[in-house]
Amino acid sequence: MASPLFDLTGKVAVVTGSSKGIGKSIALHLALQGARVVVSSRKQPGCEEAAAEIRKAGGDATVITCNISDKAQCERLIAETKKQLGAVDILVCNAATNPYYGPTEKMPDDAFTKIMQNNILSNIWLINLCVPDMRAKKDGSVIIVSSIGGVRGTAVLGAYGISKAADMALARNLAVELGPDNIRVNAIAPGLVRTDFARALWENPEYLNKRLETAPLRRIGEPDDIGGIAVMLAGKAGAFITGQTIIADAGVTIGS
Repeated sequence: MASPLFDLTGKVAVVTGSSKGIGKSIALHLALQGARVVVSSRKQPGCEEAAAEIRKAGGDATVITCNISDKAQCERLIAETKKQLGAVDILVCNAATNPYYGPTEKMPDDAFTKIMQNNILSNIWLINLCVPDMRAKKDGSVIIVSSIGGVRGTAVLGAYGISKAADMALARNLAVELGPDNIRVNAIAPGLVRTDFARALWENPEYLNKRLETAPLRRIGEPDDIGGIAVMLAGKAGAFITGQTIIADAGVTIGS
């Protein structure tokens, strides 16, 4: 018999950036535990493909596209979810961007602004849109997908790291604000995961070998390594956890 601690039957979950990679894994595993999941990203075809994969596996998936950089589209995402499925119980802010790779001194202002808006401000928009219904039910789980870039220095991903550190602070602050209404807010900080988003890193032999040598588990992550953590945080298994950042990185940040 499956543990009821991971049962999400009837819960409505929205996962941004869920047409592939970590987001798709989170959406799939939430759905397999019974949640009715909204698959969302900018492009309809990718969302439809991911949703079909979830349905084939036995899950419930609905497609609602959204470009998180546009507040009106964020508003539409939550409104349409409520119209089609009901109020949001689980919000996973996974979508993010990183249009610049290089030293901070050469970074264009518009690149920095885009990173901050997409990786922080859009999360605030989406969370604020879900809070009234979560508060009314005295229940809700918000999960922000951050990165170990938020706890480590980097010579080439500085603005991205700043945004991910801010996401961790956002989770802590909102956990304090929303805790009295039984709304839990947590972050997950993955290390290097085999996704298209991080392809430039794990396809670089020099970078990959260095990461494998310094990771105590001697491997990089797979999307499902993160999907399972989200399932735990979404339901009763994570009911006593809030304001935390769970680092999942094969031990890189504690290694020598």
